[in-house]
Amino acid sequence: MAETNVKNDSGRLFKARHRGRFSQIGIYFARQMVMFIYQSDWKVLPMAALIAGLVGMVIRNRLFINMEGTLMGGFALVMVCIWNGCFNSIQVICRERDVVKREHRSGMHISSYVVSHMMYQALLCLMQTVVTLYVTRTVGVKYPAQGLFTPWMIVDFGISLFLITYASDMMSLWISSLARDTTTAMTIMPFVLIFQLVFSGGMLTLPDWTHYITPLTISNPAMKVIAAQGDYNKRPVMTIWNQLDKMRDKEFSVTVTVEQIVDFLQNGDISALQNLRETQLTRVFQLGEIGDMMQGDDFEAFKQEHVLEEMSVAEILRAMREEESLQDILDYEIQLDESGISLGVVLDTLLTDQEVMDRLAEEQAVPTTTVGDVLDLLNAEGLLEKYKDVTLGKEIYVRDLIDMLADSESMKDFREQSYTYNSTIGELVNVIGEDRVRDLLQNKIADASYNSDYDNTQGNIMQYWLTLFLFVLAFAALSTITLEFIDKDKR
Repeated sequence: MAETNVKNDSGRLFKARHRGRFSQIGIYFARQMVMFIYQSDWKVLPMAALIAGLVGMVIRNRLFINMEGTLMGGFALVMVCIWNGCFNSIQVICRERDVVKREHRSGMHISSYVVSHMMYQALLCLMQTVVTLYVTRTVGVKYPAQGLFTPWMIVDFGISLFLITYASDMMSLWISSLARDTTTAMTIMPFVLIFQLVFSGGMLTLPDWTHYITPLTISNPAMKVIAAQGDYNKRPVMTIWNQLDKMRDKEFSVTVTVEQIVDFLQNGDISALQNLRETQLTRVFQLGEIGDMMQGDDFEAFKQEHVLEEMSVAEILRAMREEESLQDILDYEIQLDESGISLGVVLDTLLTDQEVMDRLAEEQAVPTTTVGDVLDLLNAEGLLEKYKDVTLGKEIYVRDLIDMLADSESMKDFREQSYTYNSTIGELVNVIGEDRVRDLLQNKIADASYNSDYDNTQGNIMQYWLTLFLFVLAFAALSTITLEFIDKDKR
């Protein structure tokens, strides 16, 4: 027991005996637990459940899903916590102000009184946090499984919600100690909520002069800790893509020059265009493949065709060279390695080789001679087998044609000519590739929206937890200091 000097109504001092600070903490905490049951303070729990359910149904398909949803859902949860905390204690002191003043004059320690409220309000905030987590999870909010500090993300997240609620509770406790009555406290409360909402620095773009104000709000570290735990920086961005998807039927026109088109065809970094450039237009043959085709069933009937005139093989070759109907075939150029050669040139080479022609002149093609006999005769020396690995032709790709077009002298006169292209957003997206457009938009906007304050690291989260706890201690200290002057109230 301790003693203190107390003035009676006549102004004379006398000593009053009272309990010590720690004993008073237990007494006042027990009294508040009685008030929780008999004065209906428990009603804050179903109210918290109702608010959490309504908010949870709105944010369940957004929170932890994408970047915008994580920020919007986090903002909604911060407002829920601030609302719960504020209405826990906004009236607890001002409604018993006369009792506090009388008991303070009788030896009550203000610090014991405030600490008892801190303990009681901490328990109340903890129950509200559990209710909020349970209800939001029940209505469909999908919390990540793994936490940074505990094996369960919902526990880490619960610590953040508890500290936000508790800091708001202590802020309202201070307001309650300032206000002379409950009407004044409830009048101040909306302005405090709006201040926390506007200057959170999360949802609204604020001017530079407010940068000195946002650190003074509970909602600022609250927004940061939820965004960091939600891994905001690694979530995809969907808003821009959804807006673009709604504009698929919107028409547009663009004017381009030939030079721009050619440059796009050569250097455009689009998957569909890359695939087109790698399209092969011609096949490369080996002589062995041609020999195999000559042995096939389809060619067998042609080999049975008879040569109608009695003439030598040399005469047949000369007749082929002079036949006008064969000129297109003979002039067809075969790509051999890096150089080209036509069938006509090959035939001319044979015709000018006197030794070969003398030998072929002795070989007669009689009416019973077939095309197959002639082919067998040409291959008598095993030429096809000897040269079966010789490659005929050259791989030609679309990119080769594009490069040839770009380097063409005749193109220079047309480079500045322009064309107007009419299309829709949807057609353009289809040309470029829907997946590629979505990934490009998401990556660009994610880079632009990156915020180091929202990095999912233990250092960041611990910093915000510490800031919120300092708010708790600061408002508790302010409440104690304010109530120490309660005797100055002459009412």
